[in-house]
Amino acid sequence: MARETARPGAAPRNYPKGERRRAQIIEAAFTAFGRVGYRNASMVRLAAACGVSRAGLMHHFPTKESLLEAVLETRDRQDGEHFLESGALSQDGLAYFAAMIRLVAHNQANPLIVSLFAVLSSEATAADHPARPYFVARYERTRREMQSAVDDLARRGLLHPHADASHLAADLVAYMDGLQVQWLLSPDTIDMPDHLRGMLRNVVSVELP
Repeated sequence: MARETARPGAAPRNYPKGERRRAQIIEAAFTAFGRVGYRNASMVRLAAACGVSRAGLMHHFPTKESLLEAVLETRDRQDGEHFLESGALSQDGLAYFAAMIRLVAHNQANPLIVSLFAVLSSEATAADHPARPYFVARYERTRREMQSAVDDLARRGLLHPHADASHLAADLVAYMDGLQVQWLLSPDTIDMPDHLRGMLRNVVSVELP
């Protein structure tokens, strides 16, 4: 999904130690934002979590907003590694939803990814939240790509007659978000890829690869 982009405060390529420190800071922020949210994770707390001074933290990320941007880009890059390029996949509905199940399985094995998304997406509904534009764009892209996959299945006659193709993409996004919250609360009870596969079986008339 995501492309590799230049990030604010990135260390030069010839300073691997600086790059390693930067990656450590992003990892610590990933954990902090996923647990307490963006607003409750202070720069002092983030610096302490990764074992650097506040000045050291700000050397790599001058603002909390720039650190948040790096964390979100890292999450997107991880999605891309496990989901391939969704824009291309969405031209084949079966391949798209099969890859979606693989992505959900990956996320289930990495709970901080799920927690980060759940916490920040909820916070980002506030009009002044710095991650709001990211999540607005991400949901719009997800619905658009998923709708393309749904339309492909509809054209090929692979949807059950009762499935409403015009609303299915938004319905599936809502289902997956709700499933994530339930799993975070009851991880021993909810199996996300199994539930998603079952949900898709209700609307897709052939078995997904």
